Amino acid sequence: MRLLQKLLTKLNGLHYTQEYLCFAKESLSQPLHVYLVNDKCVIKDITNQHAFVGYSPLVLAFPSLPGIVFPLSLRLIFSARVLQPNEYFLKKDALATLELRIIEEQLAGTQGAGRDNKIFFYEGVHGAHHFLSGFHQFIGRLNNDLYNKKPGNVFLHNNLYEQVKIAYAVPRGISLITVGKNDQFNLFPTDLHGQPDEDHYIISLRIGGKACEQVEAMGKLVISQVHSDACKMVYGLGKNHMQELRSKDNFPFSGRLSENFKWPLPEQALSYRELILLDSFTYGIHRILLFRIGFQQQPGAQTGTLAHIHNSFATWRYKNRLPGNYLLR
Repeated sequence: MRLLQKLLTKLNGLHYTQEYLCFAKESLSQPLHVYLVNDKCVIKDITNQHAFVGYSPLVLAFPSLPGIVFPLSLRLIFSARVLQPNEYFLKKDALATLELRIIEEQLAGTQGAGRDNKIFFYEGVHGAHHFLSGFHQFIGRLNNDLYNKKPGNVFLHNNLYEQVKIAYAVPRGISLITVGKNDQFNLFPTDLHGQPDEDHYIISLRIGGKACEQVEAMGKLVISQVHSDACKMVYGLGKNHMQELRSKDNFPFSGRLSENFKWPLPEQALSYRELILLDSFTYGIHRILLFRIGFQQQPGAQTGTLAHIHNSFATWRYKNRLPGNYLLR
């Protein structure tokens, strides 16, 4: 490592050496709340009513919400405080802020009374946070500009990197995707996904990857939530985004099979869904895929679901004496 890079690493203010910290999602005490706001007034807590589906650019997806009209632009705040609708918040309450603009709407069936059920997609325009001091954020940006422009690496320039850190201040579940054909399979992780309603699921995959090609060719997949104990195994499967289908012996599959596809489920799977591809669109480096849920194993009271957050927010938690129970790889 070059001398300057060592110095920048020493001065970046981050407490942990890894950029993303794994943990059991249910164990994280006092997580941040994400609020849709208008000026200084809270409209709605959407912590559990959005999906993070893109990082280059940043893309968030929102389901149709009763009483909410989705405008051309949105403002979100990330706060440690519990705030109520119509409550006015103070500047200090907003630990982070994201400004977004609409890029796409997808129709996903109808709701009661014949109302269209839509999914709204927004791109990040600007993000600001207080996870680290201004000096430490400057050092982080300098290090990013100098050393993260590597072949094969998606470079997150300027403010985009800060937007991504904010998005990863909310625990993002890491699941495993199984895709197969003629007893040949692939198994790879994703954290860009979410369920907007009872019947649909969204997954984002990188354009040009073998994984994306395989999913679109098959038109279906199995996505499994896995136990946090599997974090090293899951991260190790990241290379499979660029691998061909192979025999199941090449993967850490269990002896269990999915309900209808009869595809093998990964070891330490807690629950799973069988998904059928309905629609997709391309944005940035991502292919954003909309699925119908064909079958889902109803999970019980789950504990230990694998998730991760960014080091910047984990450092803020450390400085504020909030436990993390992180599983360092």
